[in-house]
Amino acid sequence: MIGTGARESLPPPAWSFGDNPRLADTLLAAVLSGAKTATSSSLWEYDDGETPVPEKGELSILLDGAGHPRALIRTTSVEVVPFGDVGADFALAEGEGDTTGDEWREGHRGYFSRVLERDVPDDMPVVCERFELRYPR
Repeated sequence: MIGTGARESLPPPAWSFGDNPRLADTLLAAVLSGAKTATSSSLWEYDDGETPVPEKGELSILLDGAGHPRALIRTTSVEVVPFGDVGADFALAEGEGDTTGDEWREGHRGYFSRVLERDVPDDMPVVCERFELRYPR
């Protein structure tokens, strides 16, 4: 039998969606209902070197807007694509009511501009992460 490595013995990172408590609660509810099975972030958000880019197989603890743990997810795929190329299938998996790539880009351009405090060009690299809800089921 193979033992557990150091990485497997550490607790998963804990984080919340969005940039405010209300958005965190709204998106968490979408995960718990099964409507949200994907999330996106700008690759530029990882430039600080402190936060690693998500990888397939990783676990994450999702927090609600008050910072309480509410769910456990496992990343099933990660793809980096230009902002302008995010398609309707991924937009739908984000579970935010965005049914086309154009609607997704319209809504997320504002969010990324706010978070990054800069303009969002169509060639900005976006981390498109798909996940499965592991707890609660």
